Amino acid sequence: MLVRLTVEHLSYPLDYSFQPYSEDWFISDVGLKMSKVMKSTQIVALDCEMVLCEDGTEGLVRVGAVDRDLKVILDKFVKPDKPVVDYRAHITGVTAEDIANATLSVADIQETLQPLLSEGTILVGHSLNRDLQVLKIDHPKVIDTALVFKYSNARKLRRPSLNNLCKSILGYEVRKVDVPHDCIHDATAAMKLALAVIEKRADTTIKPSKEMLEVEKRKLFLHKIPHNVTSEELDQLLSGKFTLDVKPAKTERGYYCAFVVFDNSEEADQAFENVDGTQMTDSLGLPQKLVVLKRSSGSRASLYVRKMVQDDDATSTKRSSKLRCRNEIIANHKCNWEPMKRFCYFVLQLAIVSFVMRSYIKTESIQNLLYLCVCVCV
Repeated sequence: MLVRLTVEHLSYPLDYSFQPYSEDWFISDVGLKMSKVMKSTQIVALDCEMVLCEDGTEGLVRVGAVDRDLKVILDKFVKPDKPVVDYRAHITGVTAEDIANATLSVADIQETLQPLLSEGTILVGHSLNRDLQVLKIDHPKVIDTALVFKYSNARKLRRPSLNNLCKSILGYEVRKVDVPHDCIHDATAAMKLALAVIEKRADTTIKPSKEMLEVEKRKLFLHKIPHNVTSEELDQLLSGKFTLDVKPAKTERGYYCAFVVFDNSEEADQAFENVDGTQMTDSLGLPQKLVVLKRSSGSRASLYVRKMVQDDDATSTKRSSKLRCRNEIIANHKCNWEPMKRFCYFVLQLAIVSFVMRSYIKTESIQNLLYLCVCVCV
């Protein structure tokens, strides 16, 4: 059921279309086998940590996996095959020293996972397509918790975060502010979410709590970021104290996005107001700004800074109050047209009377006087 929910999601065809493949990809063939492997219910949860490489692609640096019993079956550092320009240590928890001692490659990890995948094992993860992309593995039997679970009364393509799912369904936070991710913790959380549905019949539709909405208000979303813009350059874009959570691009040399997390919603609102950009809204009416970023190299790059939720009631009330005040000022300064209308009506009557009287008076001088009076009135 969970595999079906994943595959039927609107985003699945785009997220899991990895073609064209290069020679170093591992393509699982279980989708072509009409045998007992397709009925296998063995599940393994997977999560990876990635860094930004020199050519703008993602490089695998750590992979973790747990089985159905939450036992760690894989936790290895991986050495990228390309130069790294950003380790994102504040997110990944991985440093250059960790990678210096790594000896495994992506091919080695593929070889480790191949026996499991060939047996029809179901892979579980949150936004699992990102992990499979960097692992260069195409496997049809997947459970993606980002696609399985959804918010009630939310737009179809809005995906709940792993942290929000854990708070709603499992009752704890898997990620703390200012604490780097841990792929073992994230893989364990994804497995627990899948088991909550399988074993405890947890509902896959969750209602956003007030706490979740408050968390969303503390964030800004940066999107359409060119691949060659670094995290350090993004740090200079916003004011205040915040944490940057970068999401990699789906394609090589494509745009990527990032979440900016502040301590409270007031700081997020103030940072958004301080951004120098063109004010607009996105397709769903969320406030955003188009920003032109001056890079350290001297070139310029454009991106968008967007709020995660609509302005709250207090802000809306404040804006409505300002609008009412403006309308009242305009109304108070408008001319009073009533006396003017009465005067115009009187002049029109005088013109009509003068014109009628002119036709009955034969004296030329008086006729001219009345004619002049009619012209003036008109």
